[in-house]
Amino acid sequence: MTTTEVWRMYADDVKYFILSKVKHIDITEDILQETFIKVHTKLHTLKDDHKLKSWLFSIAHYTVLDYFRERKLELPVEAVEVHFDAEPQEHTEQDCLRGIIKNLPKKYRDPLFLSDIKGMKQQEVANQLHLSLPTVKSQIQRARKQIAQGFMDCCGFKMNDDGHLVGEIQDKADCKVCH
Repeated sequence: MTTTEVWRMYADDVKYFILSKVKHIDITEDILQETFIKVHTKLHTLKDDHKLKSWLFSIAHYTVLDYFRERKLELPVEAVEVHFDAEPQEHTEQDCLRGIIKNLPKKYRDPLFLSDIKGMKQQEVANQLHLSLPTVKSQIQRARKQIAQGFMDCCGFKMNDDGHLVGEIQDKADCKVCH
């Protein structure tokens, strides 16, 4: 598959996805172009064509996040959330996690997101957020504890003797966070 074929099949969908995150058409066009430059340079690394759409939308998602990060703009919650499939799927831990993270206080959510999701080193997070390293470490630990508590409150998980969450995801109707 070529970049041109990918463009013909998905450019409009990716454009609307980006627009839903940044809410500005000129910025959307720039991010769309950046996304397809990345696709063009990395398309040869895609091993399974069945994963093309999710791979493409992942690239678009991270390009949007990079746009906000590079300009030191606040990340709106909509920019963090990812919705690749229009069809409803079965209720998963990711549904709960998304709701729990969305409900975290911003001062915990941002360092956690940059560290645990974006994969930045905690010192880099501290530099980007203009905070001390001990503050960032504390905020990330508190965020992780709140996520664990969220799973216990939302889905009835329990903490075992080793300090690990155990349990099974409840039906969506029984879930307090993602219902």
